[in-house]
Amino acid sequence: MKKVIVYLVTLLSLVSLASCVDIEEREDTPTGNFEALWKILDEHYCFFDYKQKKYGLDWNDVYAKYKVRVNDNMNTTQLFEVLCDMLSELRDGHVNLSSSMDYGRYWKWQEDYPKNCDDLLIDKYLGTDYKIASGMRYRVLDDNIGYIRYPSFESAVGEGNLDEALSYLLLCRGLIIDIRDNGGGNLTNAERLAGRFVHEKTLVGYMQHKTGTGHNDFSEMKEMYLEPSSNLRWYKKVCVLTNRSVFSAANSFAVWMHCLPNVTLVGDNTGGGSGMPMNNSLPNGWTVRFSACPIYDKDKQQTEFGISPDVAVDLSYDINIDEGRRDDIIEAARQLLVK
Repeated sequence: MKKVIVYLVTLLSLVSLASCVDIEEREDTPTGNFEALWKILDEHYCFFDYKQKKYGLDWNDVYAKYKVRVNDNMNTTQLFEVLCDMLSELRDGHVNLSSSMDYGRYWKWQEDYPKNCDDLLIDKYLGTDYKIASGMRYRVLDDNIGYIRYPSFESAVGEGNLDEALSYLLLCRGLIIDIRDNGGGNLTNAERLAGRFVHEKTLVGYMQHKTGTGHNDFSEMKEMYLEPSSNLRWYKKVCVLTNRSVFSAANSFAVWMHCLPNVTLVGDNTGGGSGMPMNNSLPNGWTVRFSACPIYDKDKQQTEFGISPDVAVDLSYDINIDEGRRDDIIEAARQLLVK
């Protein structure tokens, strides 16, 4: 089994063990739930030091700021709002608070930026006679460029799907893989696809896991490798299209592909989300998800806030789609591939 998956399985096991660690019991009151949530994050969240350097996050200051907003006479809706506001200080799309009435989330990593993806435009390129292989749609564009649209790694893709798609596109002069708006999903799907473009064992990153409750208690960095698929592989040029909604497993895919010499990232920055999440529960039964294991790129740099493309391109919005508007990001990739 490939080392990327081996290390991920190991980390998932460690995360499972960590999620079973006893924490100090709190009463099921607004105050007790507030204290429990702050403590869970304080002991297990993995990006405190990085975000302190990035934008001045101080988790003790956050405690003081929100402690005064909590009292035992508030109702559940008010408590949920305060707790979600506190979690938003982490600026992490992997941090969520789940209850039966709502799902607390931080989505500013994509909401505060241009979308740079238009499904109507993508449909124009795909037409109506495109091929479907599980979660992928693909076709040959009119300049003999192959185009694959993979909008979510939640949708499984098998080795047979990839063999069929790459065989169909084999005579194309280059390949576009469009993962814009891909919010992540199963990392195995991302790894399986990336393996089709790797021709030798390649270092693509590092990961750590928490070893204690201190903010700096981490294991040594472990290497992450991609190894070539034993099935059909692609040797020609590739452009991977990205935008701010590329997150989590899709962000990892972009980071891995960026390590390969025949791959160019085109579009906007990815959204990030490089922490492997784990879950824990509050006294009232609400569930909190948060980043517990940091993953780095091959240069040991954080990608929690995404990575930049090799060629930055934004969509233009000044022409009506019925007047022949084109997707600037796809067009930029096509120009790179035909050169």
